[in-house]
Amino acid sequence: MADANTNMRLKLPITCFILEIILIILFGVLVEYDKETDAKKWHHSNHSQYDNDFYYRYPSFQDVHVMIFIGFGFLMTFLQRYGFSSVGFNFLIAAFALQWATLMQGFFHGMHGGKIHVGVESMINADFCTGSVLISFGAVLGKTSPVQLLVMAVFEVTLFAVNEFILLSILGTKDAGGSMTIHTFGAYFGLMVTRVLYRPNLDKSKHKNSSVYHSDLFAMIGTLYLWMFWPSFNSAITAHGDDQHRTALNTYYSLAACTLSTYAMSALTAHDGKLDMVHIQNAALAGGVAAGTAGEMMLTPFGSMIVGFLAGIISVLGYKYLSPILESKLKIQDTCGIHNLHGMPGVMGAIVGAVTASLATIEIYGDGMEEVFPDVADKERTASYQGAVQAISLAVTLGFALVGGLLVGFIMKLPIFGAPSDASCFEDSIYWEVPGDEGSHEGQLTTVKTEEFAKPEETEKLN
Repeated sequence: MADANTNMRLKLPITCFILEIILIILFGVLVEYDKETDAKKWHHSNHSQYDNDFYYRYPSFQDVHVMIFIGFGFLMTFLQRYGFSSVGFNFLIAAFALQWATLMQGFFHGMHGGKIHVGVESMINADFCTGSVLISFGAVLGKTSPVQLLVMAVFEVTLFAVNEFILLSILGTKDAGGSMTIHTFGAYFGLMVTRVLYRPNLDKSKHKNSSVYHSDLFAMIGTLYLWMFWPSFNSAITAHGDDQHRTALNTYYSLAACTLSTYAMSALTAHDGKLDMVHIQNAALAGGVAAGTAGEMMLTPFGSMIVGFLAGIISVLGYKYLSPILESKLKIQDTCGIHNLHGMPGVMGAIVGAVTASLATIEIYGDGMEEVFPDVADKERTASYQGAVQAISLAVTLGFALVGGLLVGFIMKLPIFGAPSDASCFEDSIYWEVPGDEGSHEGQLTTVKTEEFAKPEETEKLN
């Protein structure tokens, strides 16, 4: 039963109603259909109905949407008694963040005549922003209330939009799959939030901060959805044609190579050579993160495989050796290990993008230079200058994430938001009606496990 501090009977409804009413009012005043969506504007021009951007972008949008709601949601169900919250709070945050992101991104680079124009591309971009918030959610998983998470989403979406505007519109950065804008930002923002929310007595909930057989299996569902749809994620808003085709292909091979190196490193770093499901669930996805920035560039399949191969190695090493150091030395309690899946691979992806951009030439890109690096094609900047811009963009992103996460963490720390106590972390029942008596089920599972793994002669005795 929730105590007075964590009781959500008034806190959550008030927060949800206020936020949604504000969103509805702002949408009513500021948002309208774009020319691809508006009946009058679309039919004013003479073209085929199948030229509408919906037919080019919606399949990619749906893949990204599945990643946001199923992929991210189920990836975080590994905690034995936090499945409802992992999927349920993911659902809540995403539903709010995609609306707020539409407004924030529209304010900065989607205004036309004082109105924010929305269509399938703005839906994709809003999901991208939402993905960054869900990455941060992974760092504080099990230790925050739904109200705290909504507060985090309000500020993080806003800062995300500002950082994205500076990188893409002012600096002219290329980051199609969001290694910087989505993964690096979301990871280091979340790490700073969880550092501020550090719990010295979290050991009181240590026995619940672990997985069981079926919870790891559910988490693997999220992994496979993310793995399969990641090529769509990275290529969703790239230019039609070869750019989109190339981005999907580069991501495809990066993920495949990453998976092999993940399995190899997982067995290699275990003293008994056994695979660790935590590594497989997370590090196998690092190739998609690392291929994000350079995905639309002429990275080549060979280069993509190298990137993915290295990303898997770095991620596993992070889970095995770096995460314990971050918690013991820097007091960063990263529940999902987002530093290993999104942080380090995101930084790596940004560096790969900077190097690849600096090596761009007309001989390699031909007329395609106009779409990938328009400023280089117009001779407004050199390839090496574009590479420097990419590197500077990484520094800008880290600055926004670290400072922003620090400030938002202090806001989330206010007691009015109903955070769980140290002894109640990683527990669904504090915020959810949980059916059934879990104690009796545990007894049944123990019996099944005993019979299943008993030696043949012991099985005969049992019978």
